[in-house]
Amino acid sequence: MRVEQIGDCTLYLADCMDVQPTLGRVDACLTDPPYGIKADSTMAKQSGQQYGKAAAQKSTYMATEWDEEPLSGDLLQMVLQSAPKVILWGGNYFALPPTSCWLIWDKENGQNNFADCEMAWTNLPKAVRLKRHMWNGMLRKNGEERCGHPTQKPVEVMTWCLEQVPDAKVVLDMFMGSGTTGVACVKMGRKFIGIEREPEYFDIACK
Repeated sequence: MRVEQIGDCTLYLADCMDVQPTLGRVDACLTDPPYGIKADSTMAKQSGQQYGKAAAQKSTYMATEWDEEPLSGDLLQMVLQSAPKVILWGGNYFALPPTSCWLIWDKENGQNNFADCEMAWTNLPKAVRLKRHMWNGMLRKNGEERCGHPTQKPVEVMTWCLEQVPDAKVVLDMFMGSGTTGVACVKMGRKFIGIEREPEYFDIACK
């Protein structure tokens, strides 16, 4: 295990099943776990290819097999019990309770084989919310760079998620990846706890 303290952010290079039980109370869990759709190996094979006339050359992604299987039932329950307020991206891939509030991210990505939207399950007592934010090849709103993680979420999208839990002062991301949840927390003055088991992505998050 490796722990880095960067301002109000505490980052763990470790397995979340080892770290989460040792943490004190957090106010919200905002996380984007593996969906079990082999995104890591698929994107590694596609590195360097281009899609469409306006697409940028893809970054080189390392296949680490972190997305070969979806969350186990025990790990899914750990996420759901980690905080009183939970926002779980990829919720449509998991067996989760009914909810009134899904967060829908419209990627505005045009005509291609990628999903038009991504969906986050929440336990928040509000209606469905929609965010439009372009994220397609080189066509990314505000020109935000990809950091080297194949399923990176934009900082603006994660900031929008945090706006749904305005009273959450301490935010946990059990599958931190390249750390955009942490960046959003810093921008909004929230304390952040991030856990990531892949050293390459952990180093990106620290940077």
